[in-house]
Amino acid sequence: MTKHKWTIAFDADDTLWHNERGFRMTQDRFAELLADYTDGAHLQGRLLAAERRNLAVYGFGIKGFVLSMVETAIEVTDGAVPTDVIAELLGMGRSMLSDPVELLVGARAAIETLKPNAEIILITKGDLLDQERKLAQSGLGDLFDAVEIVSDKTADIYTRIFARHDTAHQMMVGNSLRSDVIPAIEAGAWGVHVPHDLTWEYEHAEAPLTHRHFRQISALSDLPALITDLSGGR
Repeated sequence: MTKHKWTIAFDADDTLWHNERGFRMTQDRFAELLADYTDGAHLQGRLLAAERRNLAVYGFGIKGFVLSMVETAIEVTDGAVPTDVIAELLGMGRSMLSDPVELLVGARAAIETLKPNAEIILITKGDLLDQERKLAQSGLGDLFDAVEIVSDKTADIYTRIFARHDTAHQMMVGNSLRSDVIPAIEAGAWGVHVPHDLTWEYEHAEAPLTHRHFRQISALSDLPALITDLSGGR
């Protein structure tokens, strides 16, 4: 069997399929429900603060997001939030957990183009059941040589995952500088940033523009050409 030169790992949410827009729509409705108690900007700031401090307890994903909304609603109303508002927040969470999966343009084609000459893996973080559901609905599952669903993305986690794949070069591709690019580079891999119009504030970070293993592309359709360029230049 031919040994591949590259292991190429993809993030899932907002790299291969849409995700953040569901959160944004829910947050907009959240602001409408609590408009009598506080303005939207203040509410979103309080919600982000709640999400940040709850990550260590609830982890990433929709369930932690909903619980943080409930917590924020109680806080900003001094406990006066109506029960029907809480019920609607819980209902929105259930709806998000059953939202259909819509692939980003070029996602399947990029993977199919690269697969014959690379090990292709998925590295995604968040709620296990929800990530498994989205992967199954995406129709991409059979294209991956391995799937890793992790609680967080750190340099140590990338090091352990890539160590299981015996290739000369490793790469992580994703929309998050904080989770996909920077820790992958710290682990010795290439980090390829594919910006998305909607990226959660938590995932923002300064791009490591001067690092030799950092690249940015405008769309996944540009990835095969990047791999060809990097392979030819080494």
